[in-house]
Amino acid sequence: MPAITIEGGDLVVRLRPLEQLAAFRFGTLRVPVSSVTAAVAVPDAWKDLRGIRAPGTGLPLVIAYGTRRFGGGKDFVLVRGGRRPALRVEFAEGAPYARLVASVASPESMAAEIRRAASLDT
Repeated sequence: MPAITIEGGDLVVRLRPLEQLAAFRFGTLRVPVSSVTAAVAVPDAWKDLRGIRAPGTGLPLVIAYGTRRFGGGKDFVLVRGGRRPALRVEFAEGAPYARLVASVASPESMAAEIRRAASLDT
């Protein structure tokens, strides 16, 4: 599973070497927390995927890692396993991706942490 943390003013996504290969993304993804417009836990990550894989690795209900391109832009996805809950983070225009959808150990608590950091909880 990817390591998603808040460091300073950034949402940071760290991938292990095999995850980097699967995602065709090398290095750490950093997005300013100020770009976050929403962070939620979704009940089924696979239903949240949109667009086509380009580049990345994909096998339905097994793995979807990498960039998914759609008419309105691109998402970064890190989804593994069957129909399980996941984290979805939405970003403002100008961020490197429109959304991040990721399988994480505790999507609800991670979403709450991101909302707090982005001052979205009122």
